[in-house]
Amino acid sequence: MARVEEIAVRGTLTADRPLDGLTWLRVGGPADWLFQPADEADLVAFLAALDPGVDVFPMGLGSNLIVRDGGLRAVVIRLGRGFNGIEIAGERVIAGAAALDAHVARKAAEAGRDLTFLRTIPGSIGGAVRMNAGCYGQYVADHLETVRVVTRHGVVRDMSAAELALRYRQSDLPEGWVIVAATFRAPAGDPAALAARMEEQLAKRDATQPTKERSAGSTFRNPAGFSSTGRADDTHELKAWALIDAAGMRGARVGGAQMSPMHANFMVNTGGASAADLESLGEAVRNRVFQNSGISLEWEIMRVGESTASQD
Repeated sequence: MARVEEIAVRGTLTADRPLDGLTWLRVGGPADWLFQPADEADLVAFLAALDPGVDVFPMGLGSNLIVRDGGLRAVVIRLGRGFNGIEIAGERVIAGAAALDAHVARKAAEAGRDLTFLRTIPGSIGGAVRMNAGCYGQYVADHLETVRVVTRHGVVRDMSAAELALRYRQSDLPEGWVIVAATFRAPAGDPAALAARMEEQLAKRDATQPTKERSAGSTFRNPAGFSSTGRADDTHELKAWALIDAAGMRGARVGGAQMSPMHANFMVNTGGASAADLESLGEAVRNRVFQNSGISLEWEIMRVGESTASQD
């Protein structure tokens, strides 16, 4: 098996690549390697040749991710233009893993297909599938039929949604496997009505979430085990934001990290925050919520990599 630097690629392979500019929170140290494959064949050949002892970390848009300040001892794989196609075939929508969730929702709506729940979800399709993203009472699991993946050893596989065992913010996708495309079944809808619904969802999001700031979406999973439905009868007793609020941690700060005054479950980088600041703030929130309610919040933001030596 080959070392990373010995593998011929058609895409871009970069050593010691800083990752802070690739995450929405703008924090994180370097990856040992960043590989941006030209297309599926390039990805397959690279993983088939790569020493199996080298860790692989597929990374989407970094919209729900903290890379620690010491960086990642792995090959980070980030898909780009060769993986962002969107195709509508009858009731099915086939989207590349790098396609933006919002673009998939819009293109489907234009074709009279309803995947409107994706419109306000940040990030790309690969991450949405892996985390079973959802909002307004709908989830990827409600529409996903199959996913196309490349295994850690460079084998292409088509998996059914059932094989992923999708559940609230989780799936059973094996470590190092890369989602390259997903097929959804989308119910029919009137394009104008779907467009109006998405505009309404965007307005609601912008009125309640700090969309103009550096955040990574929801920081913690709802202990209730589901996302907000958006309905008037939605209950909030076991919503993370309500528990954080009740514990007095809305607006709490550590360095440049802050729990947003606008939405208590959104962590923001107000400027100059380190990954350590963000993670420390999150743990302080978890401790305070547990002291106040006896409930232990679980991180929704994925945290990966190593702390710097001074923080160990």
